[in-house]
Amino acid sequence: MSLAPDSNEPRTPSRVLVVEDEAPLATLVASYLRREAFDVNVVGDGRVAIELARTWLPDVIVLDLGLPGADGIEVCRSVRTFSDCYIIMLTARVEELDTLVGLGVGADDYVAKPFSPRELTARVKAMMRRPRLSGGSAGTEIAVLAPNDVREVGDLHVDLTRREVRRGGEVVELTRTEFDVLAVLVAQPRRAFSRSQLLTEVWGPDWVGDAHLVDVHLGHIRRKIGDDASAPVFIQSVRGYGYRMGPGR
Repeated sequence: MSLAPDSNEPRTPSRVLVVEDEAPLATLVASYLRREAFDVNVVGDGRVAIELARTWLPDVIVLDLGLPGADGIEVCRSVRTFSDCYIIMLTARVEELDTLVGLGVGADDYVAKPFSPRELTARVKAMMRRPRLSGGSAGTEIAVLAPNDVREVGDLHVDLTRREVRRGGEVVELTRTEFDVLAVLVAQPRRAFSRSQLLTEVWGPDWVGDAHLVDVHLGHIRRKIGDDASAPVFIQSVRGYGYRMGPGR
């Protein structure tokens, strides 16, 4: 494991923290990432991973679910209290994937084992190329935001400049990906976006993941803003197509 560099040093190349206790798999994944010029750290213990994420400040975490010390769910939830880095969760069984999706622990993507290290690397690369809705450490902006650009739908207030969401005056905590999905919808209320359009707008045109990921994040957003999917006030499902934001003012 390399020593954590000073946080004031230039943030290139992008940093990827691989958290996997199967040493051969971790080494293989790290080798693919390093070939693409990523700065990679590998750790096999969940609690050590939390502390390293706090000090090393990775851009992406590749996180296995089954870990000693603290499992992937605990690591993900802990990291989300101090970091909005991208998190790709690795799962050993489809049943575990379903559980993770239901829990909404804050991961940006989910990959089931066995997987192709080449495909995983492609997903990491696509994440680092993702367009950003506002200035960030990686990617490009997809819109030029005016100062204090706040969009309102009923009592839901989305500040695109400050990346802040409030419902009835109360702050709603969203992950980076969740905010970006919501921001795309609220920026053009009443417009219906297909899942593929949302993938392009938020994840970028090079994304190689499953379009089902859009449904996962929309479900998390709805739950956090208190929008009942059976009688939605804010995010409307467009049958067989995608989603749109309800009328704003």
